Amino acid sequence: MSTNADQYWADNIRLILKLLLVWFLVSFVFGIILVEPLNSIEFAGFKLGFWFAQQGSIISFVLLIFYYIKKMGELDAKYDVDD
Repeated sequence: MSTNADQYWADNIRLILKLLLVWFLVSFVFGIILVEPLNSIEFAGFKLGFWFAQQGSIISFVLLIFYYIKKMGELDAKYDVDD
């Protein structure tokens, strides 16, 4: 049982780290570091860098939450974890 629980935890941490990387890229890299080059592109009437800084990071965070819920459901089913 310990090995199964350890693998479950390792898969969970791996998923969390991947999602944190995506969140970091969207909010910090696109919203702060690359804001000037992205501002030369327009999206929905706004500069893309501004959009990432104001809306994109929030929307992506909410989408990441739903993705995490879905993947954790699959992970729970894979390791036969009860609620």
